[in-house]
Amino acid sequence: MTKNLDVCLTPALIPVYKVEDYTVVIIDIFRATSSICYGIENGAEAIIPVSEVEECAAYREKGTGYLLAAERNGEVVAGFDFGNSPFSYTAEKVAGKTIVLTTTNGTHALHLSRSAKQILIGSFLNITSLCTYLKGVEGNILLVCAGWQNNFNLEDALFAGAVIEQLKDSGYTLDDPAIAANDLFQIGKNDISKYLGKTSHGERLRKLGIEKDIAFCLQVDLTTAIPVLQGEKLVKLV
Repeated sequence: MTKNLDVCLTPALIPVYKVEDYTVVIIDIFRATSSICYGIENGAEAIIPVSEVEECAAYREKGTGYLLAAERNGEVVAGFDFGNSPFSYTAEKVAGKTIVLTTTNGTHALHLSRSAKQILIGSFLNITSLCTYLKGVEGNILLVCAGWQNNFNLEDALFAGAVIEQLKDSGYTLDDPAIAANDLFQIGKNDISKYLGKTSHGERLRKLGIEKDIAFCLQVDLTTAIPVLQGEKLVKLV
C-alpha cells in the first residue's frame, strides 16, 4: 500500500489536503514549535494552544494554575507572562505548569489541522526522535509549515526537507512540495544557520534584538520529547 509523505507549505493550503487521512507534524521553527518542544522537555505538564489572544486571556478567570503566553508579530503581548521565546520555557519556569499559548502562526496552523489522525510538534530540537517515531507510523504523513501570516517561509520548508531527508527511503511517495522542500534542504544543509540568515522572519527577530532565539531554535537534538495533541492539550508522547 502506498504511503504519502506530503508537505503543506502554508496554512492557507491546509484545505487542499484531506487532513483526516494524515498524521500531521506542525512546524514553526522561529519560534513556536521550538519553544513547545523545549517546554515539554523541561517538564511542562501541558501546553494548551489557542488561536486568539482573547482565548488565552480568558484562562485568567480559570484560576492561578496557568501560565499565559501570547505572541504577535514577534513580540510578547502586553499583560501576559511571556511569549514564544524558547528562553521562557526553561525548567525553572515551566516544570509542572500548564501553559496557555497563542502565536501568530504556529497555533493557527495547529487549529486548522485538528481533524488529523494525530498531531505532533516538530523542530530541529527534536528532529531525530521525531523522525524515528515517524518511521513507525502507518499511513500518510503531512508536514504542515506554519509560514508567516499564511505565506510561505524558508525556515519551516527547509525543516520539512530535513525530515524528508530522513524518511524518503522508507517507501513514501513524495508530493511536489515535499520534493521542493527536500531540494531546499540540500541547498542549505551544509550551513543551515547561514542559509536561514536571509529569512524575512529572521530579519524581523533581529530587529527585535533576539538573534539568540534564532541560534537556539537551530540547535539539533537538544531534546528528545515529542509533543502530541491530546484533546485540547499538547503533552509528551509516551
